[in-house]
Amino acid sequence: MDELLSILTVRELFLVIFGTVTYAALFVVAVQNSRRKIAAMQERLDRAHAMQQQYDIEGGRQKIAELESLIKKMGDENSMLRLELEEKKLALDYNNKVAIIENEKRQQAETVIFSSDIYRRLQECLNTGKSLNYQDWADLTELIDSIYTGLTEKLYSLYPMSEQELHVSLLTKIHLQPRDIATLTAHSKESVATTRSRLYSKVFGRKGSSKEWDDFILSL
Repeated sequence: MDELLSILTVRELFLVIFGTVTYAALFVVAVQNSRRKIAAMQERLDRAHAMQQQYDIEGGRQKIAELESLIKKMGDENSMLRLELEEKKLALDYNNKVAIIENEKRQQAETVIFSSDIYRRLQECLNTGKSLNYQDWADLTELIDSIYTGLTEKLYSLYPMSEQELHVSLLTKIHLQPRDIATLTAHSKESVATTRSRLYSKVFGRKGSSKEWDDFILSL
């Protein structure tokens, strides 16, 4: 009986030691994995910092401030979550900077267009109900291509457009309303709408609205 108890005690001791060693090994592996994740996250943050540019951010300032507040509260209590929040803040910060730069570029481009001779000629045609002539289209195309580098080439690479389709797209690019596009191209408003929706379908291979085509042109 005593021998049996002795055997059981040794076996229990072995199981305890084995369990302790196993747990310790798993703990070490978990710590190492956590450290690797934190190091990887820190590397991503360093790259995000490097992407930041020297411009003031206007949009999204409140969200950025909220994230900064959360990051400060986290401290070292949860390094992974703190790093993730900081990365999210940096990404938002960077995207806002890009949006501001793009908006400034758009405003500058529109200023050049709206103060140009061809734009004044375009307004004269609208006031008198006339369409643009051959030279007007040539001047407008040249101006738009000089501001939005190679826009017509990009459009032709998407789809071999007809003259009417190109003219509608160029006028859309300078934010003209469909009724004005109809006047300047000597077509009906319905025809202009059909042209835009048809272009979307031909370029993207699926049915789309005229507004979807407009949004695409303005994004170029």
